[in-house]
Amino acid sequence: MTNYDYIILGAGASGLMLAYRMASDPFFDDKSILIIDKEKEKGNDRTWCFWENGKGEWDDILTKTWSKIYFGSDTHKEVIDISPYQYKMIRSEDFYNSLQQKIESKTNITFLNEEVVSFTEQKFNVQVITKNGSYVAAKLFNSIHKAELYQFQKKYPVLQQHFVGWFVKAEEAVFDDSKATFMDFTVPQNGNTRFMYVLPINKKTALFEYTLFSKELLQLNEYEDAIAVYLKQKGISDFKIIEKEKGAIPMTAFKFSEFNSKHILNIGTAGGWTKASTGYTFRNTTKKTKTLVEFLKTENDLNKYHKKSKFWFYDLIFLDVLANNNEEGAVLFASMFKKADVKTIFKFLDEESTLLEDLKIILSVPPKRFIQSFLKRLF
Repeated sequence: MTNYDYIILGAGASGLMLAYRMASDPFFDDKSILIIDKEKEKGNDRTWCFWENGKGEWDDILTKTWSKIYFGSDTHKEVIDISPYQYKMIRSEDFYNSLQQKIESKTNITFLNEEVVSFTEQKFNVQVITKNGSYVAAKLFNSIHKAELYQFQKKYPVLQQHFVGWFVKAEEAVFDDSKATFMDFTVPQNGNTRFMYVLPINKKTALFEYTLFSKELLQLNEYEDAIAVYLKQKGISDFKIIEKEKGAIPMTAFKFSEFNSKHILNIGTAGGWTKASTGYTFRNTTKKTKTLVEFLKTENDLNKYHKKSKFWFYDLIFLDVLANNNEEGAVLFASMFKKADVKTIFKFLDEESTLLEDLKIILSVPPKRFIQSFLKRLF
């Protein structure tokens, strides 16, 4: 049995980012850190996007940025200049490679290529069992997501942001790469909240993602048929598919923090770091890992890291509405983008808005459903 100061389970975005921040901070130079993941070389298994005001710490590894976005629906269509914000795109292989270079330069950090079987909190530490060994740490950071923790409970709604994407390369310069299609709800809704998400990387290459906010996943052919129809409607026929991706991200206000303890902190999607109302995780993980390394310098009880927020309640109300009236998602988002300034929307979704800005967002959506949900949760 080997002892460490910290063990990080999972080397995805949250686990790797936490290890990178520890590797970059001299405070952790004398701490032994173990990262456990069954895969080290993940390649381009993810595409992360986020909006950011000005220059950011990941700018050197960005694939593409846009200063304009397009929102489309049957009731509201608009190309929006989001300056001084930019919408930024990172491919995961560039992210993994960049962070791993820093992590691998530190002799106090070890990577273990194994599958985790279980972990158990003890009085003074945590024991991790893998298929080939046993390891002990004073503190454990777990990013291994277990849907069974919340998928059968009824207290909090659970939706999925699920999608299939095609990276397509056209023979001609057919894409306008000056703007990203943030949400295009003009696709058939079929009783759900469905939209197309388009990221043109250059004038010949773009990512088309058919995305839903709903409870149930579709068959693979349903996503791909929708992308093919959309491309045809846009007059794009001479192209080849150079890469595909798919995913399903939980959207829930379930209290993941209840599974934290003195020696165990759940991080990333496993810790509820995904923005419940949108499915965005990367930007929140960037902020959370920064505050976490500062927290570790002064605190010993990981239970104290989680802080209650008004935004949790906002997300809960929004998800109640979307779960119970899934066919109305396009109308809700169209109303918000029509009535509220996009910069206020971004601040609200980044959980950085003031009460006055919160009110502007609240007043921008149709009130009936939200009042019903609010009263239900209140009483």
